[in-house]
Amino acid sequence: MPPSSLNLLRALSLFLLLTPSISTTFFPAHNVTFFEDAFWSNPHLDSFSLTKHKDCTAPPPPSPPFGVGRAFYSKPVRFLDHSTNATASFSCRFSFTSSTDPRSCPSGDAVAFLIASTTDDFIPQDSYLAVEFDTNTSRVAIAVDNTTPASSADAGISLDDGREITSWIEYRHSDTMIRVWISHSNRIRPRHPILSSKIDLSNRFKEFMSVGFTAANVRGSSAYTVERWRFKTFLGIVPPTMAMDGLKTGECSVCSQWDTNIEFGSFRHRRMRKEILILVVVLTTFAALTVLFGAAVVACVCVVRRHGCKRAQNQRRAYRFHDGRTVPMMLSLSEIRSATNGFNHDRIIGEGGSAVVYVGKIPHCGTVAIKRFNHENLYDSSFSRVPFNTEFATTAGCLRHKNLVQMQGWCCELNELVLVYEYMANGSLDKILHGRAPCSRLLTWEKRRNIVLGVASALIYLHEECDSQIIHRDVKTCNILLDVELNPKLCDFGLAEVFRQSLRGKDGAMGYLAPEYAFSGIPTVKTDVYSFGVVVLEVASGRRPVDKGGCLLSEHVWGLWERGGLVDAADPKLVGRFSRGEMERMLVVGLTCAHPNGEMRPRMREAARMLRGEAPLPALPTKRPVVMIQSVVPQTAEEMVLSCDDTDTQWSTPRTHFSKNQYHPDFNA
Repeated sequence: MPPSSLNLLRALSLFLLLTPSISTTFFPAHNVTFFEDAFWSNPHLDSFSLTKHKDCTAPPPPSPPFGVGRAFYSKPVRFLDHSTNATASFSCRFSFTSSTDPRSCPSGDAVAFLIASTTDDFIPQDSYLAVEFDTNTSRVAIAVDNTTPASSADAGISLDDGREITSWIEYRHSDTMIRVWISHSNRIRPRHPILSSKIDLSNRFKEFMSVGFTAANVRGSSAYTVERWRFKTFLGIVPPTMAMDGLKTGECSVCSQWDTNIEFGSFRHRRMRKEILILVVVLTTFAALTVLFGAAVVACVCVVRRHGCKRAQNQRRAYRFHDGRTVPMMLSLSEIRSATNGFNHDRIIGEGGSAVVYVGKIPHCGTVAIKRFNHENLYDSSFSRVPFNTEFATTAGCLRHKNLVQMQGWCCELNELVLVYEYMANGSLDKILHGRAPCSRLLTWEKRRNIVLGVASALIYLHEECDSQIIHRDVKTCNILLDVELNPKLCDFGLAEVFRQSLRGKDGAMGYLAPEYAFSGIPTVKTDVYSFGVVVLEVASGRRPVDKGGCLLSEHVWGLWERGGLVDAADPKLVGRFSRGEMERMLVVGLTCAHPNGEMRPRMREAARMLRGEAPLPALPTKRPVVMIQSVVPQTAEEMVLSCDDTDTQWSTPRTHFSKNQYHPDFNA
């Protein structure tokens, strides 16, 4: 075992064996509890010392001299949420110094950041995680419990020269990795960690743990001082490419009511404080010489600072992934409330089971659609996932395609979760296709063909061109939005799934569900292809996926195909103004994509080539094929008619049109 590991075990043994001091002090100013030798090291309560210098020149006492100090955050911190089976990720940043007594004393042993299951009556069987900084050997080590050997690495810098050292410690539960960085700079974290260790804390930590520091002087004398401690937990999803340490309070990507934020002390550089003090003295003297000129200077400074703060705020909001992709702008709750006039009911343009959508205006963004997620569903354990988590993780910084609705910003503040999207003036395709909107007459055959090809392009991007394959799971006409030129954009990723082989609950809307998906609940790219096929038939025919009598659109078109009158399915609103060959091609592609047998459906790229006439059409059977699987859909026609205008259920997505024009039910084909 390396020397650092031995020192770590020795220091932790002292911690385990010592009982808490009777003179425990509690400081409500910062909620820090001290044990043994620990104390506040300055009157401003922004740093504390864990150990004191001892006199090495005095005769040794009968028992070995040692000093131990501990400081813990007074409140236990939640690391496990049994209701959602979630384990917290965390980030920690602090600065420390190790000063040795000048009276020929050797340096002390170590200082350690510690997460322990208890702060008193500690026994070796209890849980703990320790990151030790050995000032004798200048090594850093990680240890978990008494069953996991310590891993260590050379610090690369001296830990006992009295210089201030800043450490960053980060644990991401998504990859079960703990990483440690150290630097003499408290502003810039090094690019690479000095120590990484793969540890799964979910089966080692208890629900609540105590967080703090411990230090020991066994062979020498060092005063260990900790400054500017910051500790945060994240029980929600943290994107793997987002820096946890850069997140400020309320800026998490997915909020949890149990997220913890511990912070005291300022990270301002001492030299900067001195410069600010000199500047204040100069300005005060100058103002005394001439009040008028001083007032003018102050006014100018205020204006400059105000504009500077606005620029800094805008810069602060723009996060970037490591590969250069920009995360949408983070907005404050006050900006969202201002844009929606306090979430005024008159601003609502769509609502559903998980969210309400408002129209509003935000500076630098223009008119936007503001999607506010419902409070009561955020942490309901009956939900297999939070729609906000899924939609944010799927859309933020990753989906850049002309036929996908783009996220403009987001807000995660207090108990509000909000996503901001570009506003689509013409609303959803189903409203124009089945309603009496003024622009319905503009939905010419050329526009319809362009809409179908645009949606196909978006699905090709999701299925084949993203870093991770994405299954939309809710392709339907009310999730296809149209801009001022009737160009299509696919939206609503509240049900989207980054592909993994797992059994999930059935989502989507009846009439668009592939038979095997309704039976098994397992989404695949072919279930998206089926939904796309129904959309193609709907655009070409102008009929709903399920009519008022409960007849499926695909069955209706198959019946016309069997009778040799496929083109008779064309939308009467077109009054014959279309190419007969193109209409037949679109209907055949729609039937092929909506084939009851998933193995017979083409992939989206092949379907798009057939629509453009770049690939031959398949030979359809003379009769509608039948796949024998157990039915799990509702038995009555009334239960099957579940389009965008019906009451939402747990598998349907919000009627999010991102448009002021509301949708009105109309079952007439």
